[in-house]
Amino acid sequence: MAIPDFQSCMRPLLSVIADGKVHHFLDAFSNVCDFFNLSEEERSKKLPSGKQTVIKNRVGWSRTYLKKAGLLIQPERGFIQITELGLKALKDCPDRVNVKYLKQFEAFKAFHTHTTDSDQTLQSDNNDSEENTDPTERLEQAFSELQNELASELLDTLKQQSPQFLESVVVELMQAMGYGGWSQDSGKATQYSNDGGIDGIINEDPLGLDAIYLQVKRYSDATIGRPDVQSFVGALEMKRARKGVFITTSKFSHDAVEYIQMIEKKVVLIDGKKLAELMIQYDLGVSSKESYKVKTIDSDYFSGD
Repeated sequence: MAIPDFQSCMRPLLSVIADGKVHHFLDAFSNVCDFFNLSEEERSKKLPSGKQTVIKNRVGWSRTYLKKAGLLIQPERGFIQITELGLKALKDCPDRVNVKYLKQFEAFKAFHTHTTDSDQTLQSDNNDSEENTDPTERLEQAFSELQNELASELLDTLKQQSPQFLESVVVELMQAMGYGGWSQDSGKATQYSNDGGIDGIINEDPLGLDAIYLQVKRYSDATIGRPDVQSFVGALEMKRARKGVFITTSKFSHDAVEYIQMIEKKVVLIDGKKLAELMIQYDLGVSSKESYKVKTIDSDYFSGD
């Protein structure tokens, strides 16, 4: 089954602590996972940030919402206990406890951000329409969408630049990634008119004993096939080079990808999507517009003697 959304976790979380005793949250969390018969793969699947699992994030937000509504309490850090309101909710909602039910409690309404007019236009005409995505996931999804849009815009911009400019960008990117980091002059684009199939060189050491050779293709839609990659490998052979990076603003064919896995030389293929992602990661050609800090409790601060 699919990993349940955070609202679907609310009633099961109350159910596993329905005996009224104080429970460690991690024990309750494990029981909720068992309730949904989640596989190890589902339990270990992480959010895009990679910092927390999807299911633990969702159960954690279920706990937060239930606590804000007064259906459970945290008698001490890391522990939870059901309240009378929580027991009542189990009777009132035999199938599902959700945000709509929690909105009857004033404490929850004070906490919960009301749906904006723009959000309402996105909802269905069904009055029972719910928010099935928790705040952390909404934030990460929004960030992911912004990153994808930026990557698409960046790639379109690269395709409009001259081949010479793109070659210099690729050299700069390789240096930003740490290749030839011993000097700012460790990389250079070759002469455009007579490059012999090589568009850039990165010297990995001061004496130039080890070098990475680059080829760059600025294409809009054409796919780079195996013959082009084989030609690049031939150019590497002429230079007696062992390492090469082939970069394009378009894509590589399956045959091209398969070919480089068969040869002895170390050749890396970077398509347009990966190129844009790397430029964003290493802050090349982009700048920060806004910065939002999501803060959490500093456990060490409160654990003093």
